[in-house]
Amino acid sequence: MSVELPLWRALTGYRVLTLAYVLVLFVVSYKKYAHPLVAAAYMTALTVWMAFTWRRTTSAERCTRAFLIGDLSFALGGILLTLVADSHERIMDGAATLPSIWTAGAVLGFAIKGGWRWAAVASALVAVVNLVERQELARDTIHNVVLVWVASVAIGYVVEVARASERTLARALQIEAATRERERLARDIHDSVLQVLAMVQRRGAAIGGEAAELGRMAGEQEIALRTLVSSGLVPPRAAVPGTADDTVRTPEEALAAPVPCAEDGPDAGPCDVRALLAPHAGARVTFSEPGAPVVLPAAAAAELAAAVSAALDNVRVHAGATAQAWILVEDEPDEVIVTVRDDGPGIPEGRLADAEREGRLGVALSIRGRLRDLGGSADWISVPGQGTEVELKVPKGGAVPGGGKRGRSTA
Repeated sequence: MSVELPLWRALTGYRVLTLAYVLVLFVVSYKKYAHPLVAAAYMTALTVWMAFTWRRTTSAERCTRAFLIGDLSFALGGILLTLVADSHERIMDGAATLPSIWTAGAVLGFAIKGGWRWAAVASALVAVVNLVERQELARDTIHNVVLVWVASVAIGYVVEVARASERTLARALQIEAATRERERLARDIHDSVLQVLAMVQRRGAAIGGEAAELGRMAGEQEIALRTLVSSGLVPPRAAVPGTADDTVRTPEEALAAPVPCAEDGPDAGPCDVRALLAPHAGARVTFSEPGAPVVLPAAAAAELAAAVSAALDNVRVHAGATAQAWILVEDEPDEVIVTVRDDGPGIPEGRLADAEREGRLGVALSIRGRLRDLGGSADWISVPGQGTEVELKVPKGGAVPGGGKRGRSTA
């Protein structure tokens, strides 16, 4: 049940009870009015309005903006009509206006429907009309105006907080349900698909020939599937404004929700680096990641992923197709560090400088250049015969100037 539903029910009851009070007050004071027929006409119109619209305040869907404006107009019109129906002496003595406390119901409708801002505007209009009707800043008038203003704004603020809490709870329940479903699928996959792939890999290696290649491919798919199941990097589909599943989000919620980079550019949102690097995992590439999202601006994350891809290209070209590679992601307080290591023959001393002088700029542009544009760095540690380690560092909050991309080549 929505947290707003009890508020709408309470507002409906308030409007009905205050109408009954206003009618009793009118009957008691009938002979005191200067023009009782004017007061009687207003009370009749107000009663008819309530008879046809009392269900409008039973839910947010029925309570439209047009109805709220009409309801408030009845209240404001009744206050101004008091100048005609009642005598000047009674008005100056503090006699109740024709709609009396029924007016507060119209203001509370704005508070529940639109929050404290709508409530403040409606309360301000009521205050102005009350001062016009009283023609002076009397203490009791100011007291009533301030009371309505504070009550409606407070209720409007509470409604906004309740809506935010309800959205947060709904989101938490969705995440819990998705997590349970993913765990169930992971158990089923582990008990069936992964075991079959592992068996195909073992049997293919034992048989040899074309079956060995089939086994190798099954092993790669097993590792990729196991990585996907264990990491759970696929996020829920984001709601598109204007669609049926549109979800209102605050700017803080949008910034705190990192997602894989679906789009690029300086205006793209935050991005989880793990989602961009996880697809590299395979039979000969081991991917190690933190358990929590590793967040960078989308442009910086995309450039870092491109640099890692270039480093893996170098492994395949220079270390051979059988070389084993490892990717390690580290999330430090001020920077993100990605290490790419292989067990290839290593790089002879001075080889990178010679390649750059010869015009082969794979390392200079595809890796070091990308990191330099982000304000980061790329360092190589290589011992001939013991493999190569590339350490890529990107400061958090880094961005690519102009959102530009560099071409990719291999050293």
